[in-house]
Amino acid sequence: MQRYFFLLLLIFIPTNHLFVKGTEHDTGIPVGIYKLYNEIGLSKIVNYDAFEQAIAGYSKIEGRKKDILTLIDFTKPSTEKRLYVVDIKNKKLLFVSHVSHGRNSGNNYATSFSNKNGSYKSSLGFYLTENTYQGKNGYSLILNGLEKNINDKARERAIVMHGAPYANPSVIKSAGRLGRSLGCPALPEAISKSIIDTIKGGSLLYIYANNIDYLAQSSILPDSETI
Repeated sequence: MQRYFFLLLLIFIPTNHLFVKGTEHDTGIPVGIYKLYNEIGLSKIVNYDAFEQAIAGYSKIEGRKKDILTLIDFTKPSTEKRLYVVDIKNKKLLFVSHVSHGRNSGNNYATSFSNKNGSYKSSLGFYLTENTYQGKNGYSLILNGLEKNINDKARERAIVMHGAPYANPSVIKSAGRLGRSLGCPALPEAISKSIIDTIKGGSLLYIYANNIDYLAQSSILPDSETI
């Protein structure tokens, strides 16, 4: 039944048949995704492998209410902009921003991840955005972790997206890296509200790290590899 569903998905998916059979010049790159990647203008900006995995989830996950995809690439250091908000339907890159990771995930690079309470680490994988609220960190966005034992305790851990002074790029000059959160993807204060208002209410967020353990456990990505 799952395989039949995917066949229907490949036929009717609106974003130019993202999983077209075949590869780009026999490189192993799915033609549809590679085409979309270039049409949006992501070359030299966004890691292709991260984008391909994010699109795999975007095409599979039910419950999306927006054609917006947010990708965080933790293979990049906190000193670089590594959060991207993409309008898939209109093929536009809407935001590129710095973003902080959890204090126990690493210093400049996030290399260790956890789903446990009190770990103060970031969690990888796919999330759906929900509603906003005013909390101790100001205007914040609730994130619903979709992957069991990987990020499904996000709500319990109060892992949300919010603005924070330690995520401002100016911190890099004095500290050599961004400040770190308790596990939340924290944004620069000047841009946090704009990003949150764009992605709230049912868009997809994917946090990537080229992590073997994550790929071995993910319930979302393995099936995409067979497409």
